[in-house]
Amino acid sequence: MPEFIGTLVFIVREGQVLLIHKKTGHGAGKINAPGGKLRRGETVLQCAVRETNEEVGVTPSHLKFGCELRFVEKSGPQWLGFVFVASGFFGEPSESDEAKPFWVDIEEIPFIQMWQADAIWLPSLLGGTAVPVANFLFENGQLLAHEFVNTPPIWQDLYLGE
Repeated sequence: MPEFIGTLVFIVREGQVLLIHKKTGHGAGKINAPGGKLRRGETVLQCAVRETNEEVGVTPSHLKFGCELRFVEKSGPQWLGFVFVASGFFGEPSESDEAKPFWVDIEEIPFIQMWQADAIWLPSLLGGTAVPVANFLFENGQLLAHEFVNTPPIWQDLYLGE
């Protein structure tokens, strides 16, 4: 059982994706997509919408489940992440205490400033290739191994709210 369950939402429009400079909390100083930790009683879809709104002031729409990411750290907390891709949104992206949003061309995503594993799975996802489940093994923050699993996500009940 993972210690943390979280979400990410990649809002895509006209060949660009909305990313954030993370200012606080887990991943502070890195670039990522809006997202955050699941609260008791909410589905991961509800979490994805809430966290995006809290971090960048927009409500994503037309969300599609992208992938399930399993992060195993040999000597630290375990994370389970659910990634969504949104083709629409309401509102105007704005900076918050947690994040500074910016649009970037998909071909120019700054992977060097992101989590090491993002360069492995994100290009496929944004390129339209299904990545249902990806496993990542870390030791002291360094990626040791990864694999893509072509099976349905095991945490569908959290996604569907069942």
